[in-house]
Amino acid sequence: MNQQQRQDAIIELVRRQGYASIEQLTEHFTVTPQTIRRDLNTLANEGRIRRVHGGAGLESSTVNTAYSTRKTLNLEAKQRIASLLARHVPDHASLFINIGTSNEVIAEALLDHQGLEVITNNLNVAAILQHKEDFNVIIAGGQVRSRDGGIIGEATIDFINQFKVDYGIIGISGIDEDGSLLEFDYQEVRVAQAILRNSRQVFLATDHSKFRRNPVVRQGNLAQLDALFTDREPPEAIMRLLKQHDVALHLA
Repeated sequence: MNQQQRQDAIIELVRRQGYASIEQLTEHFTVTPQTIRRDLNTLANEGRIRRVHGGAGLESSTVNTAYSTRKTLNLEAKQRIASLLARHVPDHASLFINIGTSNEVIAEALLDHQGLEVITNNLNVAAILQHKEDFNVIIAGGQVRSRDGGIIGEATIDFINQFKVDYGIIGISGIDEDGSLLEFDYQEVRVAQAILRNSRQVFLATDHSKFRRNPVVRQGNLAQLDALFTDREPPEAIMRLLKQHDVALHLA
């Protein structure tokens, strides 16, 4: 069993039991406590488990990881994903970009493009793109979340509904094995659903840590996507759904 297989198996064990101790995991996988501690620290940094004294528990389904932490999690993978996605967006296209740290990295990757029109409910995305003189950057109105610069609320939804764009670029906090796209904030989800409805093509960018993560709010389904951009092959159940719904998979 290699490291990736062991870490996936640790997550499944913690998911079944709700908690697993270092002692139990060491015995179960016949490895040293130091190896298990490294695995748990890696998985906790990716947001896939919650590190607790003496072992690991389930990641919360109701509270997201702090924005400052998410900014640095899997940054290299996010940069590879962003670069790949940017190559699928032509110059002079119109697009939505919603809330999320992956989308902020995508905004940076789009700076080499020409003549984009970008509608966003993410103040950080707007700040990244604002200096590009040939871009037209439009910020949605609404309530600004202090923790991450996301803009949400009824006014935001009304604003998004005024547009029909070429590409909707969305992020996500979790993807369930049944294909559900999951988030933590109900108001954020309602804005994202408006983006899904008003985009000719929908691109989802997410690193591998979001597979099987279990936020509480349903945003949509894999079937609504045109393409998924990620850094590792998804679990088998998700792969089947991608093929079933003809969703293109792009691996960075």
